[in-house]
Amino acid sequence: MEFRELTEEEFRKFIKDNPSSSFMQTPELAHLKEERGSIKHYVGVLENDKIIAGSLLLEDRTIFNKKMFYAPRGLIVDYNNYDLLKFFTDEVKKYIKKHKGFMLTIDPNVIYRKRSSDGDIIPENGQNDEAINNLKKLGYNHHGFNLYLDTKQARWCYLLELDEEYEEKKKKFSKSTRKNIESCIKKGLMVREGTIDDLATMTEIFEITSRRKDFFSRTLEYYQQMYKNMSNLMTIYIAYLNPDIYYEHTLGLLSEAKSKLNQVEEKMQNNMVGAKLINDKEIALKQIAKYEKELEKATKFKEEYPNGRDIGCLLSLRSGCEYLTLSSGILADYKEFTPKYLMYEHHIKEAYKEGFKYCNFYGITGDFNPKGKYYGIYEFKKGFNGNVIEYIGEFDLKVSLFYNVYRLLKRVKNIIGR
Repeated sequence: MEFRELTEEEFRKFIKDNPSSSFMQTPELAHLKEERGSIKHYVGVLENDKIIAGSLLLEDRTIFNKKMFYAPRGLIVDYNNYDLLKFFTDEVKKYIKKHKGFMLTIDPNVIYRKRSSDGDIIPENGQNDEAINNLKKLGYNHHGFNLYLDTKQARWCYLLELDEEYEEKKKKFSKSTRKNIESCIKKGLMVREGTIDDLATMTEIFEITSRRKDFFSRTLEYYQQMYKNMSNLMTIYIAYLNPDIYYEHTLGLLSEAKSKLNQVEEKMQNNMVGAKLINDKEIALKQIAKYEKELEKATKFKEEYPNGRDIGCLLSLRSGCEYLTLSSGILADYKEFTPKYLMYEHHIKEAYKEGFKYCNFYGITGDFNPKGKYYGIYEFKKGFNGNVIEYIGEFDLKVSLFYNVYRLLKRVKNIIGR
C-alpha cells in the first residue's frame, strides 16, 4: 500500500461512487472553506494504482497559533478493515506532524445503528461496534454517544429510503403529513427553485427562524461564498404564497360555512329544535366568523403582495448517494400555512428524479421525549415514516504533546463558562 497526497481530480473520482462520501468531503466544500481561511489537503491510500481510502483534511490555526486538522464526515475508509485503517491512520498522523499539526478530528459518515421511525433499536440490524473498537485501539478518543447537537456534525439523523415509487412511499407518510401537503396546495402555496438572487431572502428567513428557535445562522456573505463554490450541489427551494389562490380558497371556505348554516336553519324551521341542531348552528357560526376573519387577511395580503410573497425556504445538498436537507426556515406570521411540508415534498420528488437512494433529513437529537427542546424537529420528520440513524460519532487523534495542553485548556474554559 502507498500513502500520498491526491490531486483534486483523483480525489473527485474517488468520492464519485463511494457510498461513504458526503458533500462535506468534496472539493466544492474544500474551496468554500479555503475562502474562509482553511488550508485544504487531499490524501489517500493506493493499492495497485487504485485509491482504496482517502480524505479531505482541513487545516486551521487555533490557540498559540497551533494547527489542528479536521476531516469533515471522514476519513473515507473501511473502518472494519483494521489493517487498512491502521495504515491510513499511521500515515495521516505522520502527514499532519510533518505539517506542524497537533491533532486530527474525524466524524465518519458511518452508521452505528439504524432505528425505527419511533427511535426504537432494531435488534436484527445490529450495531457497528467493530468500527468504534478499531478506532479506539488505534488511539482515537471517542466523544461518546451524545444525544444532542453538541458535536461538529449531527450524530443523529432522519433518513428516508427511496426503495419504491413515490406514490407508494407517500401512502406510508402519516395521515397528518399527507393532509398538510394537500392543505398547502389548496391554500395557494407554491414552491420554486431559487437562484443567486434569492440568497438575501433565504438568509433573512433563516435568521428570523434561528432567532425564534435559538439556532445558529450564517451570514449572507457565507451563503454567497457557498453558492459561488457549491452551486452545483445546492438547490434552494422557496415557498411562496399566491394571493389569488389564497383569496379564492378562503372565499370558498366561507361560502361552504354559510351554506351549512342555511341548511341547519332550514332544519330548525321544519323540525323540532334539539341539542344537536343548536350545536350544529354554533359550529357553523364559529366557522363563518373564522373564515370572515381569514378573508380579511387574504384581502389585505392580496393588496400588499399582488405578486405573492416568499414565506419559507429550504436549502438542500447533493451528498453521495443521498439528497440532504441542510437548513430550513419559515416566516413566523405564516406558520399556519405549514410550507415546510410542501418544500420537503419537492425535495423528495427531486431526489427520485435524480436517482438518489436516500433523502437525509439531517439533524435530530436522540431525545425522543415529547417535552424535549428539539422534539418538534424530530416529530415533523417522523411524519415521512423513515428511520432514525445513529452515526458512530466524533473522534480526536493525538498527534503531538500539545494535544494534552489543548484538551486541558478546553476543560478549563468549559468549567469557567458554566
